[in-house]
Amino acid sequence: MERTCIGLLAFSVGVLYSGLLMGQERWENPVKKLLRERAPVIGATITIPSVEVAAQMANMGFDFLWIEMEHSPITLETARNMILATRGLKAVPMIRVPVNELWTAKRALDAGALGVIFPFTSTPELARQAVAACKYGPEGRRGSGPGLANFRWPAPGEGYHRFADRNVVVIVMIEDAQAVKNVDAIAAVPGIDVMYVGPSDLSYSLGYGGQHDHPVMLEAIAKIAAAARRHGVALGRPGGSPEEIRRWMAEGFTVFQSPSDVGLLAAGSRRYLDPLGKTGYDPAKQPLY
Repeated sequence: MERTCIGLLAFSVGVLYSGLLMGQERWENPVKKLLRERAPVIGATITIPSVEVAAQMANMGFDFLWIEMEHSPITLETARNMILATRGLKAVPMIRVPVNELWTAKRALDAGALGVIFPFTSTPELARQAVAACKYGPEGRRGSGPGLANFRWPAPGEGYHRFADRNVVVIVMIEDAQAVKNVDAIAAVPGIDVMYVGPSDLSYSLGYGGQHDHPVMLEAIAKIAAAARRHGVALGRPGGSPEEIRRWMAEGFTVFQSPSDVGLLAAGSRRYLDPLGKTGYDPAKQPLY
């Protein structure tokens, strides 16, 4: 009798657990859902190669982590550890790769990123390459080796491959004059979730470095926005403050990159220390080298 009860209990637990796993089958990347609803999406920019920083930022309220591998010393190994540290936390881990190539995206995705940000996507060919890098065949060219990614994103019902094809976010960066020229053809590429304006590089490419409100810059951004609207692609750009985000939301932007972890740390420190008259060294007055 005792053996029968234990057997029934084990069977019931097994059925319940299987049901819970099957319930994960249609999990949707919350960033994908926000994009579809054209709701604001805000990413935390991670540049410090610290798992602790990434984990803390992942539960602050940001929608995703922008793990910066183009302009920071974060390695793939550190990015993997950051991705593991986000399990159970709000922010979805994504990686800006150093260059728009199949292999850079493959390594980011196989480490468990659920989105890839592709810099300098200046042509429709590069846009198609970005999408292909994030999709398994026959739609794309992502190589099949997702053992580590599957551990981060188990999908018992449908399997990781289908899960990833539904949930990986593809963000292409429009940040030079050539991209602006080709923007309509880039926006027309199927599979792009976000076109992200990189205003700093774009301003230099257009010959007005750092002048983000120059009429030529504003004209280029308006052209990008119009192409995105025509093709139903979400628009992104940096959001330095809540006021700036509200300004650009009125222009149709919904995806925003926060100041970096270092920038937020500095801003918080200044608000705390300035009223007390505490300052650090000013490089303009005292060189640090």
